[in-house]
Formats: sequence, C-alpha cells, structure tokens
Amino acid sequence: MKIGKKKALTAAALCIFAILSGLLAAVLTQNKLPEAGTPTEPPARDTAPTENIAPAGPERDPGSDWNLLLVNPWHALPEDFSVELKQLDNGHAVDERAYPDLQAMLDDARAEGLSPILCSSYRTEEKQQALFANKISRLLAQGYSQQAAEEEAGRWVAVPGTSEHQTGLAVDIIALDYQQLDEQQENTAEQKWLMENSYKYGFILRYSREKSEITGIGYEPWHYRYVGKEAAKEIFEQGVCLEEYLESLASDK
Repeated sequence: MKIGKKKALTAAALCIFAILSGLLAAVLTQNKLPEAGTPTEPPARDTAPTENIAPAGPERDPGSDWNLLLVNPWHALPEDFSVELKQLDNGHAVDERAYPDLQAMLDDARAEGLSPILCSSYRTEEKQQALFANKISRLLAQGYSQQAAEEEAGRWVAVPGTSEHQTGLAVDIIALDYQQLDEQQENTAEQKWLMENSYKYGFILRYSREKSEITGIGYEPWHYRYVGKEAAKEIFEQGVCLEEYLESLASDK
C-alpha cells in the first residue's frame, strides 16, 4: 500500500526525533551529577600536601633582659624606661635588684682590708645633662670648637639618654686613698681586687682600654656595670665587652 507524501514526511520526522532523544538521554546519563551525600573523588594535586606548621613565636632578644639592657652611644635608653631604686645610706641609689650583690661585693672587699668608695651611681636625666654640659664647657675653655668639644665630651661623659648611670645598673667605685677619676685608678689595690672579683657578684668592668672602639667610651677603670652573675662570669672568662657578648648570644640562636 502506498503512503502519501505528507504521511511519509511525518513518519521520517518522528524517526529522527526518536533518534535524537535517545542520543540526548545517553549523554545526560553519562554526565549525571552525583546525588547529595555521595562521595566524590578529590581532584588530583600537582604537589604533595604541605604540613601544618605552627607560627614561630617571637624570638628572644637577649638585650631585652633587664640586667642585659644595652645602653651606649648608639642605643639610647628606651623612652618608657623606669626603674625601682634602692636608696643607699650615702645618698646614692641603684636598681633594687642589683643592690644585694653590690652590697655583698663591697662588704667582701672591705673584709679583705680594702676601702672602696662608691662615688657615682644612678643619675637622673637632668644630672646627666649637667655633667655633659660641664664637660663641653671645660673642653671649649681648652680651645676645642663646639663640634669637637661635643664629640670629645661624648667619649668621656655619655650623652644624656645614653648613659648606663641612668639605668641604675652602673656604679663608679674608687679607692679611699686615691680618689681621682683617671687611669692611675687601675693601680690601686681596690681596683685590682674588683677587676679580678667583681664578676663573682654579677658586675663587669664596663669600659676597658682595649674595647673603647666597640663601647664608644674611653677607658674607665672605675666604672662597673651589673649584668647578673651568669653573664658576668661568661664575659669575664671570654674577655669580651657587653656589646660583643650580646652579639654572640644573638648569633647562637
């Protein structure tokens, strides 16, 4: 039986539609998304996963310990610095934490028949300014220019704000029989004893002759600085100054 032209076209169209529908269903089935809760394969990684590393804590600054506070021409006293002082009978004052060891050192020296005298200790900013200005005036009177006088004064009297005396941790000790602040002080029995024994009490001779270029201060065989017994022993045995000691601590970290 012959099928009319119109019916033949309709049948062909239905056939094509059926084929396209089948193809579309196959494509959809192949690319079907997983249902909720169905585990999926994680995407491939180009590199291995990194470990979770806790952030490192702040590194310890050896100079942050109160007894190792560095104050010199290049390191001024912190603006927020404060200190609890122990007032001494002779009008002097020191950091109360250093007082017991200072008293023990002086008592033991006297027990050896020596006569050490504390001639300078804690200084206020105003006191340091007065001493510095006085040194400049004397140098100007000797013919120094203003700039040269200020530079030379800074080698012997610390610029205000950079003096260890302002920390309460530094003391000047002289001999009763020789009370001059000059290099001859090193020849007194008191200084010889202190140079050999002060470390046992936590003190160091701060400004030695051979370390002047490092400390920025000229030789003062009467200026002792409290750093604590452990640090003082290491500084004494190593033959270094405080700047070198602190640098070695930082490099060992």
